[in-house]
Amino acid sequence: MTLAPFGARLRHAMDTRGPLCVGIDPHASLLTAWGLSDDIAGLERFTRTTVEALADRVAVLKPQSAFFERFGSRGIAVLEKAVEEARAAGALVLMDAKRGDIGSTMGAYAATYLDKDSPLFSDAVTLSPYLGFGSLRPALDAAAVSGAGVFVLALTSNPEGAEVQRSTAADGRSLAQLMLDHMAAENAGAAPMGSVGAVVGATLGDAGVNLDINGPLLAPGIGAQGATPGDLPGVFGRVVGNVVPSVSRGVLRHGPDLAALRESATRFADEVRAAVSSV
Repeated sequence: MTLAPFGARLRHAMDTRGPLCVGIDPHASLLTAWGLSDDIAGLERFTRTTVEALADRVAVLKPQSAFFERFGSRGIAVLEKAVEEARAAGALVLMDAKRGDIGSTMGAYAATYLDKDSPLFSDAVTLSPYLGFGSLRPALDAAAVSGAGVFVLALTSNPEGAEVQRSTAADGRSLAQLMLDHMAAENAGAAPMGSVGAVVGATLGDAGVNLDINGPLLAPGIGAQGATPGDLPGVFGRVVGNVVPSVSRGVLRHGPDLAALRESATRFADEVRAAVSSV
């Protein structure tokens, strides 16, 4: 079955389920907080519980690949199953892998996450453009073929990111703005929005760049990193309707109780709706 473009599928999910992305981040500390062991058994229980609690109600689930990779092939097997089950329950899966490379290596990453025949095929994947935006072409092309999307790092929520992302490109634009302009070009003419998204931290205050890329804007930093849904209009302004706020520990700390996880996710989604509708 041919998938509709990711931008259209994401817009529908945001409109029907609420504009929220919940991370699946099995930190060792979270496993401990849930009363689980920091091993494959704990990883499986944590992941299965999170998917069961949230995949039928949130727009996006975002597994952080690194927390599965640390367990080797058995961790990747858990990740594969989580992707399959989350998508079957109706959530869009955004693989948080932040891949970036050149040529055939970028092509291999694209085949891993954006080829529909791959066991890790996801609705979208995060990418790093700092080998040059053109280095992402294999992933952009693969996503277009499969109906998937990508989220490209622009202005991240970690304070160290500014030394690269706020630096000045040869033509005088900030490096972040240069990347955003590339994304806007990829999304030109797409409706209801394009499938190339940007990662822009919700903790930034005034972003100081043009975020109108006609695509989704993944906004990490809600919850444990200090940002709130009420901060979103100040960061994103008139494009706040395309924002997908990302929450991880703010929801996951309520596990392993299914009802508490669901209640927390619902509360965040309602707060985001209220903040967005106020603009």
